[in-house]
Amino acid sequence: MKLIAFLLPQFHPIPENDLWWGEGFTEWTNTRKAVPLYPGHKQPNEPFDQYYYDLTDPAARMWQADTAQSYGIYGFCYYHYWFKGKRLLEKPFNEVLRLGEPRIPFCLSWANEPWTRRWDGGDHHLLMPQDYGDERDWEEHFYALLDAFRDERYIRVQEKPMFIIYRPGNIPRCEEMIRLWNDLARRNGLEGIYFVRTLGGFPLPNQAGFEASLEFEPHYTFGHSRSQQIWSYVNTYGSDPHIVVDYDHVWENILNRSPHRAGETIFPGAFVNWDNTPRLGAHGQSSMGASPRKFGWYLARQIERASRLYRSEFLFINAWNEWAEGAYLEPDRHHGYQYLKAVKSALEASASYTGRK
Repeated sequence: MKLIAFLLPQFHPIPENDLWWGEGFTEWTNTRKAVPLYPGHKQPNEPFDQYYYDLTDPAARMWQADTAQSYGIYGFCYYHYWFKGKRLLEKPFNEVLRLGEPRIPFCLSWANEPWTRRWDGGDHHLLMPQDYGDERDWEEHFYALLDAFRDERYIRVQEKPMFIIYRPGNIPRCEEMIRLWNDLARRNGLEGIYFVRTLGGFPLPNQAGFEASLEFEPHYTFGHSRSQQIWSYVNTYGSDPHIVVDYDHVWENILNRSPHRAGETIFPGAFVNWDNTPRLGAHGQSSMGASPRKFGWYLARQIERASRLYRSEFLFINAWNEWAEGAYLEPDRHHGYQYLKAVKSALEASASYTGRK
């Protein structure tokens, strides 16, 4: 089983974020300003040994890869941001390509939502709109990624580089774009592109050209579970109602989901935790009940299901370093390396899974 963790690059300043959010903004800015909203709400989350890294530092990228691989993570899925020729947060990944290190396997997920002031990928309060253009724009995008697709570290399926699209339903001529990219890939010595659509909390239209789907958790469960036990409300210290998520009920929904859906290839997902209040305050959601022990037990069951039921060689974890969404495996001040140790234990336990908690 190959565990792939999503990796957010927004841990270095860029001019656009300086303009929109203030000079020196990074994801750490949101993380540091977070406050607890109700009794038992653990905020702010602080990295272990106060390691507020900058991903333009090659030592930080090496530390991430070495730490991940030491605890059983196979590879990273880097978020890729492209807005009709405009790239954002590209420098860390460009340096990964240029330097040839770290040596950890990787793939890309095109996070193709517009950027908004509300952090919701919607159509209001736009900071960076998304325009998908036409064939000329699609070709420019393909060639911007060709060096990555050719890299020996790039994760492949059926000899094709795996490229994930977060919101394919937002792309008006998505099927045409996929056909063009596959043609361009073959012209440039590749077998094609292994396109994967993300199953998230948004509508999922039928679109041709994708060879697999990926369960992005907990968003897929948030958006498509019929269980009302997932959600409840608490009053914050300011008396505003705040949505809380039951960690155990979300995981039970994930683990009881049928893997047999229209016969498509599905890569299952997992999530560490969820708390986006560092970004949204009381208007966000936070989860109750998470712990490294629970995460390890649930992950072991999901690894076993991925292998036995899904027949999948990959399982995607949200996330390696989504600190402002509470979804991170990186060590923190409160838990140390316990979540990473849980990953390693889950991999070891999954081979002899007995179904006992």
